[in-house]
Amino acid sequence: MKILITTDLFTTKTNGVVTSIKNLMEELAKNGHEIRILTVSSEFKSYKKQNVYYIKSVPFKIYPDVRMPVSYRHKLIKEIVEWKPDIIHSQCEFFSLQFAKYISKITGAPIVHTYHTLYEQYVHYLIPGKHLGKFVVRTLSRKRLKNVSTIIAPTQKVKKALNSYGIDKNICVVPSGIDLEQHKNVLSLEERSAMRKKLGISDRDKVLINLGRLGDEKNLEELVYYFEDVVKQNQDTCFLLVGDGPARKKLKQLARELRIEDKVIFTGMVEPQEVQKYYQIGDIFVSASTSETQGLTYVEAAANGLPLVCRADLCLKGIIYEGKNGYEYTCKRDFLEKINAALSNEEWRKEAGRKSKEIAYHYDKSVFGVAVEKVYNESKTEMALK
Repeated sequence: MKILITTDLFTTKTNGVVTSIKNLMEELAKNGHEIRILTVSSEFKSYKKQNVYYIKSVPFKIYPDVRMPVSYRHKLIKEIVEWKPDIIHSQCEFFSLQFAKYISKITGAPIVHTYHTLYEQYVHYLIPGKHLGKFVVRTLSRKRLKNVSTIIAPTQKVKKALNSYGIDKNICVVPSGIDLEQHKNVLSLEERSAMRKKLGISDRDKVLINLGRLGDEKNLEELVYYFEDVVKQNQDTCFLLVGDGPARKKLKQLARELRIEDKVIFTGMVEPQEVQKYYQIGDIFVSASTSETQGLTYVEAAANGLPLVCRADLCLKGIIYEGKNGYEYTCKRDFLEKINAALSNEEWRKEAGRKSKEIAYHYDKSVFGVAVEKVYNESKTEMALK
């Protein structure tokens, strides 16, 4: 099968969408399919590198790191049209979806679209007012997905949101997969100790860890506020924030105001190949985000044998089993009760870590690839019957 994947992001940033695409590519190629990627270039130049087509772009200043293509009729797109893909898998709702629609119109290939992002949590960057933002997201989502054959939702949470927007399409729930092989290496005690020492963390410290983009939508302020009380009961505890983003300055200032700046550690961006090591110097993964569609960091944390304590959210279904490998919390009191219970019980943390690893096996990229392939075949059959 010839499969074209369109995406606004591919190499500019390593994030959940990019990780999902690369894992899917590997599995589809392994199963004998021919894959091409059509994406937005990070510069004002179009070019082709192996099976990836980059269309020249300019900065789109409304939102950081977003770029807008300046050509939808480039000769590289013509080359893809002549290649005649059997399936077009769109990964973003904005610029690259326009590529998908144009190529689909000419070739007749059905569009399968993965809805990665719940924009209600991000729209405040552009539009003031929660209700107005939700109206805009609902309206634009219906309009943008009008010509799509099938939608892939990573979780029931996303499917529920799309149904609430009034989107009348076939919606399949397929969780994105991770490369479990990348998370099988275990740091030695010496390596773990050396990494901690480099960050100013002692071997006796218990480390709460969060890994990802430092953005307002991640609700990290809540965790910093709560951590002030955690420290009062657990002096040998620190909070490790791995990643970077626009909220970093504000979070550092908050830690200073709460006089816990020596306990809240910011690593900044780390190389993708180093990510696994950071999970393994942690003791408990924590998150206050309700903006995730699936949250691959939750799965990665589980794959590295960490218990999880996260704000209750529908996307955690199937990842956190209450009391077994972690806890979901609903308020400050709930968080403090659960995090203190986890910190005080080393035996539970070990058993919870083992359970997390078992759960992560269900999210291997091989399972993901097979499930997506099934959606492609169903979409092709449906198109043939029209």
